[in-house]
Amino acid sequence: MSEPLQLPHPTSALFDFVQRHPRLFVLTGAGISTDSGIPGYRDARGQWQRSQPITLQAFLGSHAGRQRYWARSMLGWPVAWQARPNAAHHALSRLGAHGRLTALVTQNVDGLHQRAGSEGVIELHGSLASAICLDCGTRHDRAGLQDWLLAQNAALRDVIAEPAADGDVHFESPLFAQFRVPECGRCGGILKPDVVFFGESVPRPRVDAARAALEAADAMLVVGSSLMVYSGYRFCVWAGQMGKPVAALNLGTTRADAMLALKVEAGCAPTLQALVSRLEQRTTESR
Repeated sequence: MSEPLQLPHPTSALFDFVQRHPRLFVLTGAGISTDSGIPGYRDARGQWQRSQPITLQAFLGSHAGRQRYWARSMLGWPVAWQARPNAAHHALSRLGAHGRLTALVTQNVDGLHQRAGSEGVIELHGSLASAICLDCGTRHDRAGLQDWLLAQNAALRDVIAEPAADGDVHFESPLFAQFRVPECGRCGGILKPDVVFFGESVPRPRVDAARAALEAADAMLVVGSSLMVYSGYRFCVWAGQMGKPVAALNLGTTRADAMLALKVEAGCAPTLQALVSRLEQRTTESR
């Protein structure tokens, strides 16, 4: 029989939590993808690291707002979409394969959970993989739009800008005023990335599906989220109302700190990798 893995105390506490609650509702945030090279929104205190992302109102309110969004998206989208899953994504995929998740719910729009092999992921805020016409509802592949954007906007094509969260960049330019934004090839309508902007509501079916999974769970585990956005925080509130304990693996403050049964302040990737390896070892030893 192999020797048990020697885990640091924080991982050991999380291991005990998972052992006591074999059916987990897992909610992930931007912190799980930072090891894949995608910047997060907030610092360890839960404060914005730079300017806030675009709001739905700003995007819909003017053509200039859409020019600014699509220009920055053209420069930042490749960073998010070419990223690769890290050890944390793979660990949660393994956890799901062992039947320990009632749902994997993510606030991220990068698709990394699916690329790591997780199935049935509930993407609360949508996906950067496509854009949708706000007039006729036609869906457009984002990779195809990227080719069009680069071809039509040569003046900004070779700009190197600092990446920001979710396919954005930290960049401003007077050239935004000449930027050509994509239109729907079917009706000429406004194209919006198929993601939930700040100021926009999460579609009700996604919320209902996630809440049903929470009801079926023994406990909730938050991974890499400050929970400052209500769309994620409300699941902690609901878990408390249902009498289900909540644990969080996050570097820094979370909005739910006062209601947590366990908080582990450690990196997502090494902690989850060690946790799942220990769980798999325990399973093998018990056979």
